[in-house]
Amino acid sequence: MERLDERYQGRKEVIRPLNIVIVGTAYPFRGGLATFNQRLAQQFQAEGHHVEIITFTTQYPSVLFPGKTQLTNDPAPDGLTIRRAVNSCNPLSWIKVGRLLREQSPDLVICCYWMAFFAPAFATIERIVRRNGHTRCVALVHNMIPHEPTLLDRLFAPAFVKHTDGFVALSKSVVEDIERLDSSHSKPKAFSPHPIYDHYGEAMSKTAACKALSLEPKYDYMLFFGLVRAYKGLDLLIDAFARVKGELPNLRLLIAGEFYEDEQKYREQIRNAELDERIIVRNEFIPDDDLRKYFGAANLIVQPYKSATQSGVTQVAFHFEKPMLVTNVGGLAEIVHHGKMGYAVEPKSEAIADALRDYYAQDREQAYIDYLRKEKDKYNWDKMTRTFCALYEHLEDKKQAT
Repeated sequence: MERLDERYQGRKEVIRPLNIVIVGTAYPFRGGLATFNQRLAQQFQAEGHHVEIITFTTQYPSVLFPGKTQLTNDPAPDGLTIRRAVNSCNPLSWIKVGRLLREQSPDLVICCYWMAFFAPAFATIERIVRRNGHTRCVALVHNMIPHEPTLLDRLFAPAFVKHTDGFVALSKSVVEDIERLDSSHSKPKAFSPHPIYDHYGEAMSKTAACKALSLEPKYDYMLFFGLVRAYKGLDLLIDAFARVKGELPNLRLLIAGEFYEDEQKYREQIRNAELDERIIVRNEFIPDDDLRKYFGAANLIVQPYKSATQSGVTQVAFHFEKPMLVTNVGGLAEIVHHGKMGYAVEPKSEAIADALRDYYAQDREQAYIDYLRKEKDKYNWDKMTRTFCALYEHLEDKKQAT
C-alpha cells in the first residue's frame, strides 16, 4: 500500500494557490455530509485557494430516500460558489459535468464519496476530467464499504477506485477498506481525522438549553443524536439504560433525530423496559441552529454503534466539549480515548451500562472535559486541507518522475 510519507504530510507551508472543485452534496441539501463539504471549501478559501462546489440537481430518487425531505430550510452558506449540475440518475449529466471540468481544467477535483450509489457518477466524471492531463482527481472517503452493504458496493465501488488518483480517508479502517478495492495497490492513500465542526456557535448553558427544549434542568441527560438507523445501536442503549435505571434515578435519555426505520419497535422496547417517563424522543431532523440546544442540555453524548467508520457527531461533541461514550468499532476509538475523554467499549448493552455507572457514579464529567480541551487542536480544518495539498503535491511529483 502506498501511503503519504512525512516528506509530504509533515510540511507546514502552503503550496501555491490551487484551483479546486469539490463534487458532492452541498446546499440546498441537508445533513452532515453537506455541512462537511461546505466547511472544507471555506477552509480552502481562507488559505487562498479558489474553490467551487458542484452538487446535485437530484441526489437520491425519492423512492430511495427514507426521510421526510432531502432539502434544508437553513440559508445558503455565505461566500461559497455552489453549482447544481449532477443528476445521480442521469448519465448524460455526468458526461456533461465531466466535459465541463475537463475544459475548465482545475488543479484538483475532490469527489466526496460515501456510498456506492454515487460511484458511477463520480467515476464517469473523473474518467472524462483526467483526459486533460492536468487535473488530479482525488476522493474524500467517508465510507468505502458502508454500514449496510449491498450488491452495488461490489459492482460499483471498484470502478470508482480505478478512476481515482488518490484518497483521503477520515479513519484508518476506511484506508484499509480502500486498499482492499485498489487492485493496483499503487494509489496513494492518506488518513486525516474528521475535523471538529466548529461553526455551530457558542455552547449554551444547561439551564438555557433545557428551557429552550422544555426539559427539566434538574436531571442528567445523555444524548443520542442523529438519524436513527439499525447500525447505530439505539436498542443497545435502551437496554443498557434499563440495566442502570434503579442505580441512576436522575438519569434521562434524550433521543434527537429523524427515524430512518420503524420508530414503533423502539417505543415498544421503551415501554417494556418501563422507561416511558425517562426517555424523551424528538423524531425530527435537527436543524443546525438547534444543535447547541441539544448538546447544551446533555452532559454525555452516547454513540452505541454496532458498526462505524467515523462520526460527525463525535466532532460536534468536541466543539461543545462534551464527554462521549462510543463503542469500539471502526474509527470511533481512534478519536475517543477511553478513560480520558469518555469511553470506548464493546458494542454490548452490558458494557455500555458499566460505562454509564462509572461516569455518573464517579462524577467523571469535569476531568473528561479538561482532557477534551487539550485534544481539540488536533482536529483543526487546516490539518485536513494540508493533507489534500500534500496528496496533490505527491501526485505531481509522481507525474514528473514518469
